Amino acid sequence: MAKHNAANERIKREYFLYLKEAKGRDEKSLDVVAKAINRFEVSTKFRDFKLFNKAQAMAFKSRLVEQINEQTGKPLSKATIASTMRALQKFFEWLAGQPHYKSKLNYSDSHYFSVSEKDLRISRATREQPVPSMEQMHHVISSMPAASDIEERNRAIVALILLTGVRDGALVSLKLKHIDIAEQRLDQDAREVQTKFSKTFQTWFFPVGGDAAEIIADWVGHLREDLLFGDDDPLFPQTRVKVGSNGFEASGLDRKCWSNAGPVRAIFRKAFEAAGLKYHSPHSVRKTLARLGQKLGLSIRAYKAWSKNLGHSNMMTTFSSYGDVPPDEQAELIRGIGARQENDDLLHSPEVKRLLSIISNQQNGHS
Repeated sequence: MAKHNAANERIKREYFLYLKEAKGRDEKSLDVVAKAINRFEVSTKFRDFKLFNKAQAMAFKSRLVEQINEQTGKPLSKATIASTMRALQKFFEWLAGQPHYKSKLNYSDSHYFSVSEKDLRISRATREQPVPSMEQMHHVISSMPAASDIEERNRAIVALILLTGVRDGALVSLKLKHIDIAEQRLDQDAREVQTKFSKTFQTWFFPVGGDAAEIIADWVGHLREDLLFGDDDPLFPQTRVKVGSNGFEASGLDRKCWSNAGPVRAIFRKAFEAAGLKYHSPHSVRKTLARLGQKLGLSIRAYKAWSKNLGHSNMMTTFSSYGDVPPDEQAELIRGIGARQENDDLLHSPEVKRLLSIISNQQNGHS
């Protein structure tokens, strides 16, 4: 059976170049699109894209619903199906306008990749995600050993993520010059740090308490004074590997950054398991920090600063995407409001009025 089609490969390369250079898509986005197109090609046994029609789109949609996720053994999620269909619709819309294709394809046939409104709502539904409490984070950090350079690095990684909410993809590209211990500040310069949307911003250490700030200060001091690292060396160097009597084994630290965030997630998993807790991803700590900001009862201006510290230009992103109230806390708050009968006081609070005004202005600006 054919594993590829030469003509298809050529036009796919053009499409990926278009997405990258004209649309500014990153490599992760391109991988999602490539996977979606490959699913379709497999279903058509790699037939030439010039032969595409609505019947192929409808047949593919039916097969996709029946496919099983190889990792979970369960049917593909509604979100996966929706994103696959969306990627294919955009691809064939673009393809229908290209030389040698526009005379062969019907632009409207790409619309048959659409999913039902019901499935689209399900795919976009938000679900409660586990978020570690501040107490759990401090417990994990205090449980982590620091007898070697590797262990000390691993503990410092967890500490910095708690202090700053830095994304794991950005963390692996940080250099020593990006952290200022005296100012307790992390400079996420998109020219050198792999930040989301290539955004440059500064993060001052969040007031999380515990030993996190001291751990980071000791780690930076150890790198500079004991290991003689300079400004352009990695803040969290990868593990050096050597061949030992039992095969490959860890041998201290190398002066190189990790190429991806996989090792950071592995460090988190091992740390949570060793602390006797369920695994939480590095990214979930950002929600821990967002909820801490809400619990502190900050003013609107102070919460705006808190939001910017997480790298959010829009404060509502922090509220809507990171500051969700878990069900148990929701019940506690509702019962407390009913018991104290503070509804009127809450609605007439100056801070709440200002927040409602901000939300209203933002909604009017997008209407």
